[in-house]
Amino acid sequence: MTTETNREERLLRALVTLADTLVVGYDVVDLLQGLVERCIELLDATDAGILLVGGDGRLEVVASSDERTQLIELLQLNSDAGPCVECYRTGKPVSLPEIDTGAEQWPSFRDQSLAQGIHAVHAVPLRLRETTIGSLNLFREKRGELSSFDLIAAQALADVATIGILQERTIQESEQVRQQLQHALDSRVVIEQAKGVVSYLNRISVADAFALIRTYARAHQLGIGLVAEAVVARRLTLSPHPVDNG
Repeated sequence: MTTETNREERLLRALVTLADTLVVGYDVVDLLQGLVERCIELLDATDAGILLVGGDGRLEVVASSDERTQLIELLQLNSDAGPCVECYRTGKPVSLPEIDTGAEQWPSFRDQSLAQGIHAVHAVPLRLRETTIGSLNLFREKRGELSSFDLIAAQALADVATIGILQERTIQESEQVRQQLQHALDSRVVIEQAKGVVSYLNRISVADAFALIRTYARAHQLGIGLVAEAVVARRLTLSPHPVDNG
C-alpha cells in the first residue's frame, strides 16, 4: 500500500509535471484529461471529471475518467443543478459524503448517481481570486468524507490548472490585440500611399485627399484600409467631383 510519504512525493511530481505542460500553445483538453487521471491515481476517488466554462458562458464537460462520470456531469448541465454546478456558481468547494441523504435539493442528480454506483462526490472550484472557470469533481463509490490531505491536494492540482488556463487565455487575447495593432499599422502604410495617389491625381492637399478617402469609406460602409488598398491597386479612383467608381 502506498505510504503517505510516497503519496506526497507523487503529488509533488504531478504538480511539477502539470506546471511543465503550461507552455504557449499547449492543449487544454489534454492538460485537463491528465489532471483527471492524476486525481484517480493520487486521491481517494473512484472517478473524476472537470466542468469548464466556455467563451459563451456555458459549462461543458471537458474531461472525465469514464462514461458514468460523464453521464452524471451531463445530467447536471442539462438540469442546471447539482453539486458540481453549485461549486462553479459559488466558487467554493461542495462536499456530499453521502449522496443518498445529502442531495435532497438535487433529486435527479441523486437518483442518477446512486444508479451508477456513486455514493459520494466532492467538487473543488477551478478558481483564481475572483475568477471561477469551472470545477474539478471527485466521485466515490464508498460513502464518507475525503481526507484533509486529499482535499488540499485536489485544490492544489485545480489551482495549477486554473492558472495555466487563464494564462493561455490572456496570451491568446494579447496575441489578438497584437494582431489587431499590427493590422492597424500595416493599414496605415497603405492609407498614406493612397493619400498620396489621391492628392497627386486630383491636385489637392494630402489632408483633403484623406478626407475624400474617409468620406467614400463611410458612404459605402467600408474600412478606410480597404478603400486605401483599392486606390493603391488602381481598382478605385476617387475625385472631389461626383464620378462613377463602379
